[in-house]
Amino acid sequence: MTPARVLIVDDNVMNLELVGFILDANAFAVASASHADQALALIASFQPDLILMDIQLPGMDGLSLTRQLKADPNTRHIVIVAFTAYAMKGDEAKMLAAGCDGYLSKPIEVATFASQVRAFIDAATGAGAS
Repeated sequence: MTPARVLIVDDNVMNLELVGFILDANAFAVASASHADQALALIASFQPDLILMDIQLPGMDGLSLTRQLKADPNTRHIVIVAFTAYAMKGDEAKMLAAGCDGYLSKPIEVATFASQVRAFIDAATGAGAS
């Protein structure tokens, strides 16, 4: 079975390393980008099943990148999960309105993070259905 491919888009190196380590240890194929332009360059070659999208990025922010990806027929199928420390009232609704398929907050819960990511992919592919 081919491992699920996850692209982590986050400008914090420690977040990229921790999340990448956890996902790699749980049999995901992982790539990372620290800004929107780098993410766009990786998407075509890496073809992620899911993108963990930080909202605050240098240059183009994560919600703008999400809107761009969801407007493109070639990338709209990719599951995009907002991955941010933003937890203010109304922020989750803004993320979903921008096209995010879900939301995971930072800091992460290391013990359950990989299963949370897998659940988003399974929900999108119907793999969790019986």
